[in-house]
Amino acid sequence: MADFKGIPLVAARSGEKYVTPQGFTAIRDGIKAAAAAEPLVVGRKPPWLRAPMPAGPRFDAVRAVVREHRLATVCEEAKCPNIGECWNAGTATIMLMGAVCTRACRFCSVDTGNPRGWLDAEEPANVARTVELMNLSYVVLTSVNRDDLPDGGAAHYAACVAAIKARRPATAVEALTPDFQGDVAAVQAVVDSGVEVFAQNIETVRRLTHPVRDPRAGYEQTLAVLSAAKRRRATVLTKSSLMLGLGETAAEVGECLRDLRTAGVDIVTLGQYLRPTAHHLPVVRFVTPEEFQGLRDEALALGFLECVAGPMVRSSYRAERALERNNAGLK
Repeated sequence: MADFKGIPLVAARSGEKYVTPQGFTAIRDGIKAAAAAEPLVVGRKPPWLRAPMPAGPRFDAVRAVVREHRLATVCEEAKCPNIGECWNAGTATIMLMGAVCTRACRFCSVDTGNPRGWLDAEEPANVARTVELMNLSYVVLTSVNRDDLPDGGAAHYAACVAAIKARRPATAVEALTPDFQGDVAAVQAVVDSGVEVFAQNIETVRRLTHPVRDPRAGYEQTLAVLSAAKRRRATVLTKSSLMLGLGETAAEVGECLRDLRTAGVDIVTLGQYLRPTAHHLPVVRFVTPEEFQGLRDEALALGFLECVAGPMVRSSYRAERALERNNAGLK
């Protein structure tokens, strides 16, 4: 039995270590199992957080293309609740540089480990071919953090963008990147590759950055990366995302929105944090749709071109529709 990249499945449970087919050790779902972990409560989500099971012919077609070309997608790796809607619309967010992250953020279910410099040299060509087969007019490229690479993977990002533009010049590309440990040259390399949108997620408010994010990530570091992208090319759209429900206050969310605007961010997305496994941070509260609407109004008043806000919103949700100025069509 094999996974979606044709690699033999690893018999590791959530929180356990395993050895990847490339020969390095990783932890399933990113966070080590702990005896003191708070149990994962199932069945208590409010009704506005219920997503239909992913199914349908277009969902199956997109999944087949992704697997054929050995691509990781954040849709699957991050257990996104919108996978059915997006894939049935014929879109997918493609995750570059494998499915093992060098960081272990306590909200994220992507496997963590040290890939020790491993990269798939065929990935740029495979990504471009997949975008062409899907006939996409807009594609989001994201990735795991690759602190094991000297440039954090910036050159690989640029190669993937160049390959897409060579096959599909009219396809708009959004790069949802790591923070490259604040390396401005790496940021510039991605911006210079021809992306239309440069994104880096701040994830949470200043006070909760640690323990929510890995110690190598930082609130100010993300703001600096976004500022560097805008300084490099004023016409590139910059974007960031914030999860709610982790214990932040309204005042802290407002501060974060103001900080993002000061950094020149054009688009922000706001969504509900959902706990992926019992080893991850628990949800402190569920934010209502009405609260999300109020925060969207606040963000627009600050001058953001758009704020896509709602319980099920994720950073790349309906990304191609963000500039419609209608909350990406959400009701």
